[in-house]
Amino acid sequence: MSDTEKEVMTIYRESAPDESRLFWRTYVNHFAWSLALVAITFSAWLMIALANTENQRNALLTKKCMDPVFKTEFDTACLKTVRTRDHWWQHVGYALTNAVP
Repeated sequence: MSDTEKEVMTIYRESAPDESRLFWRTYVNHFAWSLALVAITFSAWLMIALANTENQRNALLTKKCMDPVFKTEFDTACLKTVRTRDHWWQHVGYALTNAVP
């Protein structure tokens, strides 16, 4: 092998990627997927909380949970179980489109 060939082979070896460490960083996309999973979980939790709050607000507005003994008070046990609309997405849709009742 001539000196020119040795120089070319040395340059090639230096510019070639290191295949032994090519895939050793496997956690790069885990951060993005973890962040997306946290955002989706948080959004789902917010939608559940919003649907529950809107359900209770609508029950208080329509007076579905009035206390039978004390007419000016409301029943807190009723607020936990009342269903004022048929589906949860109706609560979320109303709450997102109407900021003021």
